[in-house]
Formats: sequence, structure tokens, C-alpha cells
Amino acid sequence: MATMADVARSAGVSVATVSHVLNGTRPVLPHTRQAVLDAVDALGYTPNTLARSLVTSRTRSIGLAVSAISNPYFTEILQGVEAAALDAGYSLLIADPHDDPRHERKVVQLLHERRVDGMIVAPSADPTDLVDYLRRHTVPTVFLDRLVDAHATQDVPPGDGAGAAPRANALCFDQVCAESAAPTALLVTHLAGLGHRRIALVAGLPGLSTTGERVAGYREGLAAAGLTYDDRLVVSGNSESAGAERATATLLGLPDPPTALVTANNAMTIGALRALRRHGRSVPDDIALCCFDDFAWADLFSPRLTAIAQPSRELGGRAVRVLLDRLAEPERPARTLRLPCTFVHRTSCGCPEEPGPAGAAGHTASSTLSEKGTAT
Repeated sequence: MATMADVARSAGVSVATVSHVLNGTRPVLPHTRQAVLDAVDALGYTPNTLARSLVTSRTRSIGLAVSAISNPYFTEILQGVEAAALDAGYSLLIADPHDDPRHERKVVQLLHERRVDGMIVAPSADPTDLVDYLRRHTVPTVFLDRLVDAHATQDVPPGDGAGAAPRANALCFDQVCAESAAPTALLVTHLAGLGHRRIALVAGLPGLSTTGERVAGYREGLAAAGLTYDDRLVVSGNSESAGAERATATLLGLPDPPTALVTANNAMTIGALRALRRHGRSVPDDIALCCFDDFAWADLFSPRLTAIAQPSRELGGRAVRVLLDRLAEPERPARTLRLPCTFVHRTSCGCPEEPGPAGAAGHTASSTLSEKGTAT
């Protein structure tokens, strides 16, 4: 097996120069860099990442904790994370916390024990233990998709009490998510514009920031349309298909059932459609439907699903870049980035088919949904 010394001899440079080229630790003249890379290729040299990590205290690995197996939405996010990590020369260790707070804490500890340089985590509805572990062990972390409230992401000195102000040099966590409130409001006002006055929402798991923001957006949409909020029209589907099926059945059983329905994620859309079919309701003839989360087969349903599409791959890629910024500059202020969504106008809302290729009708959900970044 070729060594770094073999590469140095073949390229006619020092071992230190080879190290600088491979690790990017110092500028090297272009022709020298190319000579080293040519020697690496000719000799089939493979860097010893374990040895390098012992010297640099870095493993060039990222831990990713998302419920990718139990939640299909995270699959595209995972693809974005993997691509961005690979481009930056990082490997990826993946764990599925199953949206369970206790399991979440366990898998994050396991990833940390593998000495990952940093983590990207989609937190559960109760991330208290997670945040406590990451804070105590000063693990560079980006929260993805679901936000943790500002107080929880800033360190409080031990013994200062729950009301203490964060330290000036507190460990803070960066966060990357998509807009939720304004796109949900857009779905509601779109349905109201079609004449609907009883618009229901199948909401997600209580405690998730996405659930709270989409409920808030639903209420904003009602207010903008001049409609009265009725708490009987907001039911929890617990962010899962089976829960949404039960919730939709509850809505259909009301004395004055809704004429339009908004589902707050893709899994709950499937559950709602299953319930509507079981109760003999046709979309959009009997009830209109709009959903948060577009997905690959939404265009194949009949009718085609009007949806809010999240920038899933971009969310994953952006989370990696934010984490790498944190690793390069640990003292920088924490950031919360919100990426814009897209309104994909199809026919499940009751609108006629638009001219042009199927699925081509997509436009930005709102002019207010441009990318936002805030420092915490």
C-alpha cells in the first residue's frame, strides 16, 4: 500500500507539501498541487483518515439524526445532506430517532461517541434532554426542519435558574427550516377564494414547531378571508397517516362538516384521502383538498393534489453549509434560516386544469416568503 512518503517521492516534493495538498491546510502552487494529485492517482494512495483524525482532532464526519425511515419527507432532505457533505469531503453517520425524545437522546449520544465533528438533528416534540446533552458536551449542532425555541438554544450557567439570561459567550445552535405559517395561510385563502367557508385543518404532532406554525398560518388565513375560527375544525393527525385518517373521520362526522380540508404534511394527506374514500367522499366534488408537502406521486392522483412544496434537498444542503461555517468559526452568532416554499396549483382544490404540461403550474407561495435569516 502506497504511503504519503511514496507520493512525495513520486511528485518530487516534501511530505509536508503532500499533506497541505490533501488537507487543504496551506496554499500550494497549481503545478505542484497537480503533481501531487497525479502521484496520488498513479500510486493509488488512500489517505489514512484515522491517523489524520488523531493529529487534527477532526474526523471529517457529520452525524445526522432524522426520522428518515419513519417519515418519507426526510428522504429528500437526507439526499441533500449527503450530497453537500460529500462535496465538502465529509462522511455521514445516520441515525433514526423515530421522533421519540428518549430514543433521540440515545442516538445523538451514540453519534457523539463516534466523534463526529458536528451534528444535524431534526428535533422531536420534546427536545429538552437532547438540547441539554448537546449543550453540556458543546457539540456543534444545526437543528433542521423543526425549530427549538430561542431560550432553549442558548446556554444558561449552572445554578442560575430558569429565568437567568444567557451568557454573552453562550453556546448557541444554528437552525434551518422552511417557511410554514405563510404558505399554510395561502392554502386557506385560496380555498376561501373558491367560496369555501368551513375549512378544516388536520394538524401535526403537538409540540413540533412546524405544527404550531401551520396552525398559526391556518388562523391567519381565516382572518385574512374574514372567516371565524372554529376549534372543532382543527384536529390533530399526529403527523402520521393513521392519525390523520381518524382525524378526518371525526371532521366528516360533525353536524356541519367542512367543505374543504388542509392537511399539514404528506403522511397525513394519505390518511385523509383514505378516510375520504372510506366515507364515500369525492375530491374535489364533495370536499376540496390542499396539502402541505408536495411529493413525487402527488401529480399522479386523480384529482392532482394542490400542494405546498418545501425545498427539501436545499434544506439538507444548507444545513451542512451552516454546520461547516460553525466548525470554521465557533464563536460566530447563531443563525436561523427560513427557506421559501412553492405553491403548486393543481386540481384537488376544485380549480379547473390549467393549460400546459401536467405539473408545470408552480409559483412562489408569496412574495413575503423570500429566504429569511435571523441571528439569535
